[in-house]
Amino acid sequence: MQHIVKYEPTFSMLQVSLAPGETIIAEAGSMVARSSSLTMEVKLNAGKNAGFFGKMKAFFIAIIRKIVGGETFFVNHFSSPQGGWVWLAPSLSGGIKPIQLAGNSMIFSAGAFLASAGDIDLKMRWGGLRALLAKEGAFFVEASGNGQVFVTSYGAIDEIDCNGSYIVDNGHIVGFDSSLNFKIKSGGGGLLGFMASGEGIVCEFQGQGKILIQSRNTSALVDWLTPMLPP
Repeated sequence: MQHIVKYEPTFSMLQVSLAPGETIIAEAGSMVARSSSLTMEVKLNAGKNAGFFGKMKAFFIAIIRKIVGGETFFVNHFSSPQGGWVWLAPSLSGGIKPIQLAGNSMIFSAGAFLASAGDIDLKMRWGGLRALLAKEGAFFVEASGNGQVFVTSYGAIDEIDCNGSYIVDNGHIVGFDSSLNFKIKSGGGGLLGFMASGEGIVCEFQGQGKILIQSRNTSALVDWLTPMLPP
């Protein structure tokens, strides 16, 4: 499968050329255009081997994400016996990074997943109370298998090698290796530092693996737009 990332890192767009029989799975709503030879099938992201209860769980989570966050977790499958092309773009301005998985797995923040190709299994993973406290959301996306995953960010994406411990502001996390552990803590400076420093809560990663961070924080969009909303 051939792909090109254009217009990065400000308004990145992913252009994919599919050979006959190839399939790419993309986040719902990310398609810009596609060739007429491609067919699109909408599916719930329940994992490849999910049974009845797994699909029911995925459907229940999708409803929660729609009600609470205004988003769902449906994915579109693009394929064709003849091959073709599709253009994909994220909702926010930022970068697109292809990640090669070879039997390992990575965990991505809500909204970071754009598309995947190959033998990739996508699952929803409960982040627990610590993820809610860190404003990362209740659910993560876990990708595993062999193939490529395309992730997106708000701003540019940087890759960090963690060997021991590393502290990242929670609003800048795109994804991380599943082998890493993390804990939630204050940014420092006691109560005054927590309230007035603007840093708030950070995530301290421990172990060996890579961390993907974005150069901008999506919470800044809310702070910028709030004064413009009508009372």
